[in-house]
Amino acid sequence: MSITSFHPPVRILMGPGPSDVNPRILEAMSRPTIGHLDPIFIAMMDEMKGLLQYAFQTKNELTFSVSAPGSAGMETCFVNLLEPGDKVIICQNGVFGGRMKENAERCGAVPILVQDPWGAAVDPHKLEETLKSHPDAKVVAFVHAETSTGACSDVKTLVEIAHRNDCLTIVDTVTSLGGSPLKVDEWGIDAVYSGSQKCLSCTPGLSPVSFSERAAERIRTRQTKVQSWFLDLNLVMGYWGGGGKRAYHHTAPINALYGLHEALVLLQEEGLEKAWERHQRNHQALGAGIEAMGLRFVVKEEERLPQLNAIAIPEGIDDTTVRTRLLQEYGLEIGAGLGEMAGKIWRVGLMGYGSNPRNVLVFLGALEAVLHDLGADIEPGVAIRAARAVW
Repeated sequence: MSITSFHPPVRILMGPGPSDVNPRILEAMSRPTIGHLDPIFIAMMDEMKGLLQYAFQTKNELTFSVSAPGSAGMETCFVNLLEPGDKVIICQNGVFGGRMKENAERCGAVPILVQDPWGAAVDPHKLEETLKSHPDAKVVAFVHAETSTGACSDVKTLVEIAHRNDCLTIVDTVTSLGGSPLKVDEWGIDAVYSGSQKCLSCTPGLSPVSFSERAAERIRTRQTKVQSWFLDLNLVMGYWGGGGKRAYHHTAPINALYGLHEALVLLQEEGLEKAWERHQRNHQALGAGIEAMGLRFVVKEEERLPQLNAIAIPEGIDDTTVRTRLLQEYGLEIGAGLGEMAGKIWRVGLMGYGSNPRNVLVFLGALEAVLHDLGADIEPGVAIRAARAVW
C-alpha cells in the first residue's frame, strides 16, 4: 500500500470548536522552527505573556500557555490548587462541570455539586446556600461559557460569593476568552483556563492559563506534591517564568506557539471590546434568521452565549441527517448535542475569525435549504432577509 500526503478539504467550521483559523495564523505556524531555549524564542514567550495578560485583562505574573489542550488547562488548575481531602464546590450546568468533578476526585478532593438545569446559567443563590452548608470548602469551580449548552454564567457575582466564604475560584473560560467580556483582575478570579481553538481562532492544542497571587501562594505552600509532574506549576514556571534565564522543563510546541502569538496579536489589533461587540452583533443576526425560520434557542436571551448557539431541533427532523447533509453538500460543520442534550439541539459556533457575516449567511441559507427539502414549512429566503435587517 502506498500512502500519499494528506490534504484535508476546506471546511467552514461552525461547530463548538475548533473554529476557522485565520490565514495569518497558519502562515505564522509555517515559519522556521528554532530551539525552545533560543533567546529569540524566549523573547517571544515574554511577548506572549503580555498578550495573554491583555486577553485575560490581568496583571497576574503567573500567566502562560500550557503545552496541551484546554482539558490540560483544567487539570493544571485542579491538580495545583487541590490536595487530598480538600472540599471543592463545583457548579454543574452542563458537560464541563461534570469534567471538573472528575478532576477533583482524581486529586483526592471531595467535590460538592451545585446543579442547575442544562441550558441555564449557574444560580448564585444555590452556590451561596451550599457554601453556608459547607463552611470548610476551599475552592469554588464553575464554567463561564458552557460549551455543551450555550449558557453564560455571571462570573463576577459567583466569584464575589466564593470570596465572601474564603474560597479560591477556578473558572473555565475555554469558550469565552476573546468572545465574551472577561475581566480576570476586576472580577477577582483566582485561577482561569482557556483553549486556543475557540474565539482565539488558533489551532487546537494549547491552553492559556492565569493564576492570581493568592492562588500562586496556595501552590507554593502545598503540603503534598502535585500529583502530575508535567503540570506541576512549581516546575513549569522555571521555564515560563520571567527573565532571560529559563530552566528546561519540556520541549515546547514551538510552531504552535507561533500560531497562538499571532492569534493574540490579531486580538490586540482588533481590540478586545470590539471583538466582544463583533461576536454579539453576528449572534444577533444569526438569531434573527433562526427565529424567522420558526426555530428556537434553548437558552433564554439574557443568558445566551454569542459564540455558541444552541438551537432546538424541530420535531420530525433527524439530527444526523441535517448535520451530514450540511457537511457533504456545503462543506459546513455544526455540532451535535452532548449528554442529556444529544439529539435535541444543534450547537452552532460563531467564534473568532469564524464570527463574520459570510458564515452567518452561508449557514442560514444552507440550513434553510436542507430543512425545506426535508419537508419543514419554511419560506425560502426568510432567514437571510431577517439576518440582513440586523446588520
